[in-house]
Amino acid sequence: MDVQAAVAGEMVIAQGEIALVPTGFAVAIPPGYEIQVRPRSGLALNHGLTLINSPGTIDSDYRGEVKIALINLGRAPFVVKRGDRIAQLVLSPVIRAHLQLVGKLAVTARADGGFGHTGV
Repeated sequence: MDVQAAVAGEMVIAQGEIALVPTGFAVAIPPGYEIQVRPRSGLALNHGLTLINSPGTIDSDYRGEVKIALINLGRAPFVVKRGDRIAQLVLSPVIRAHLQLVGKLAVTARADGGFGHTGV
C-alpha cells in the first residue's frame, strides 16, 4: 500500500539531507507480523529519494505515528507536499529463527566467497 506524506505545507529535503516525514496515521499490527517500509522506485530513479534504512521495519508492538525516514541522494533539493506518495508498506509474517551453535559448517561450492564472488 502506498504511504502519503502528511506534512503541513511543504517540506524541503536538501541534497544529502535525511528527513523524517510524518504520515498522519498509526497502526496496530497483529503479533507475529511486521510492516516493511519500502522505497518507491520512481522517486529513487527520478529524484534520488529513498529510505535511509531500506527496508524499514515497523514492529507489532509499536503504536506511534508511522514516519518515513527519507534521504535525498539526488542532485537537487526535493520538495515533499501533503498527499505525495513517499513509500510503500507491506505486511509480512515474521519467522523467528532458532540458531544452533555448531563446530563445523557443511561445505558448499561457493564456500566463503562473497561480495561479487558470483558475478557482477
